[in-house]
Amino acid sequence: MSTIVLEAKNREKCGTGAARSCRKDGQVPCIIYGDAKKPESVSVSSDSLNRYVHKPNFFSTVFEIKGVGGKGQKFVAKDVQFHPVTNLPLHVDFMRVGKGSRVSVRVPLIFVNELASPGLKSGGVLNVLVHEIDVVCDPEDIPENIEIDLTGFEFHHTVHAHDVKLRDGVTLPIGCKNFTIATVVAPTVMKKEETEEEKATATADKTGGATTAA
Repeated sequence: MSTIVLEAKNREKCGTGAARSCRKDGQVPCIIYGDAKKPESVSVSSDSLNRYVHKPNFFSTVFEIKGVGGKGQKFVAKDVQFHPVTNLPLHVDFMRVGKGSRVSVRVPLIFVNELASPGLKSGGVLNVLVHEIDVVCDPEDIPENIEIDLTGFEFHHTVHAHDVKLRDGVTLPIGCKNFTIATVVAPTVMKKEETEEEKATATADKTGGATTAA
């Protein structure tokens, strides 16, 4: 994955008032931590951050932040606070990642080969519960996304976290629960028809299959 460069300025003052002043100047206050070094308070241009912060792969993007740390130091975003109305970033946490280290990052999921799913071709709906998952890997091996192949999926087929195929060097976090990611749901009309048929069958069973004349 390519590295994106951001320009940063050191923040001498911290606190609510300083952060508000920073935002008025078109900057977003940020904190940088990790790699056994002291946390640093910096600010990054809001225009620069807005190019990336709403993208699905923001948390799996590797950044180089100029003006912070030594040359070649890499960073990944770990948390973002957004304004409740404008949805603009108010504060970003970046974590330093050292060469050869393994980091936990959030990676977007994409679903492919929908036309090869019998359930979806028959009118089913892909009910996606999770759009991204956390994985652990070397910063140089962070995948841009993780594909889930829908080939052969029938109605009620369910994808769990442990079903996801990850490339070499990429793993799920230790202790990760086997949560549900997506399932193929039968269309509502079909469900209704099946329910009515089940009721009719149950009624016939109770009456011994006899019919009542009008």
